[in-house]
Amino acid sequence: MMQTRTLGRTGPAVSALGLGAMGMSGAYGPADRAESIATVHAALDAGVTLIDTADFYAMGHNELLVAEALRGRDRDSYRLSVKFGMLRGPGPEFGGVDGRPEAVKNFLAYSLTRLGVDHIDIYRPARLDPAVPIEETVGAIKDMINAGYVRHLGLSEVDAATVRRAHAVHPVSDLQIEYSLLSRAVEAEVLPTLRELGIGLTAYGVLARGLISGHWSTDRAATPGDSRGFSPRFAGGNVEHNLALVEALRRIATATGCTVAQLAIAWVAAQGPDIVPLVGARTRERLAEALPAAAVDLAADDLAAIEKAVPPGAARGDRYPSAFMATLGVGN
Repeated sequence: MMQTRTLGRTGPAVSALGLGAMGMSGAYGPADRAESIATVHAALDAGVTLIDTADFYAMGHNELLVAEALRGRDRDSYRLSVKFGMLRGPGPEFGGVDGRPEAVKNFLAYSLTRLGVDHIDIYRPARLDPAVPIEETVGAIKDMINAGYVRHLGLSEVDAATVRRAHAVHPVSDLQIEYSLLSRAVEAEVLPTLRELGIGLTAYGVLARGLISGHWSTDRAATPGDSRGFSPRFAGGNVEHNLALVEALRRIATATGCTVAQLAIAWVAAQGPDIVPLVGARTRERLAEALPAAAVDLAADDLAAIEKAVPPGAARGDRYPSAFMATLGVGN
């Protein structure tokens, strides 16, 4: 049985692990549509209830794919987390962020239509729009909550001060932010603020985009369209250092009786019952490996060994290319 966790004081109860669907729409190179849909089905059948997507993942492709996978399922059996606001062009370029109230409602209308649902469970701006006060963006989501189109307010990749400002307008259920053994900047200020205010955390990138999955190697090259080809942590000179950390984790995983991926996911989950790791599996094979992590019980000695093997700041390279780092509320 999949365990459940509640996202903050005001958020929904969801499965202890969530499914992130981004990789099913080409973010890491070509993905097989039938296999992606089968993976969503397998996740739901295993008790996963939290599905995360965004309207800008392949310009609506991901929402349409998720809609197809969810067709025929009881709407009350899953929770949809949707990000919005990132602007795209017809090519690979990004065009900034739009958090204007009228844009919020426009984005929401399109997402509801593509997903084929009458409400979204958690709606969140993907990034902070520097030209629009967060109070205005959140105010528009609050209007949509009052109108019944959204159930809960979420945030993504913002700092502690922004969390406080947003929460003052309407209770925030959770902050979605990168959190893994290689990305621990949230621990300094953001995580304590979330806990003070009673806000949950949904952690993406728990396997550092596959870098600490135990399946990456120095001779593996990113395929065309794979965003990891532009990631500093996968770049030559950095990837060798980072994979040495993985080998240290592998020794601990072997002693613990799990895989490296399971160990890395379980470590994130062990940081608190208010944290829900999002697993970015895009095949049933990777999902089947990830799901048992929810049942991995790491002892104090295990956590100490992991901390020693991969201490904060151990990773080499930023988690995003420099142009994207500027859009984040916290660093690495």
